[in-house]
Amino acid sequence: MFKVEDIQSYGKEHFEQCVASATTVQHGLQAIASAYGDYTKKSFEDTKSFVEKLSGVKSLDKAMEAQTDFARSAYETFVAESQKIAGLYSDLAKQAFKPVETIVSKFTPAAN
Repeated sequence: MFKVEDIQSYGKEHFEQCVASATTVQHGLQAIASAYGDYTKKSFEDTKSFVEKLSGVKSLDKAMEAQTDFARSAYETFVAESQKIAGLYSDLAKQAFKPVETIVSKFTPAAN
């Protein structure tokens, strides 16, 4: 027979797990948004610097060199920031499902 207290404690435990998961998701999304903002700011500043540099160029060769350097730098920055943000998404998924994993493990029979 089930006791009301057992059902209440079970519900309270699940509620606390949900709150913990929601808090983790919130912090993870804030970190991701911050990373996107930092990347956007850096990209804008790099582009501004490139345009200033390009406006002072006197020859076609120097313009092509500046364009090549900017393209290489922009690509490297993009790849590095993409990997960083992908890592943040991965960490968010792991942390968000940790409380669910705890709940599921209680109902999974132990292997003999």
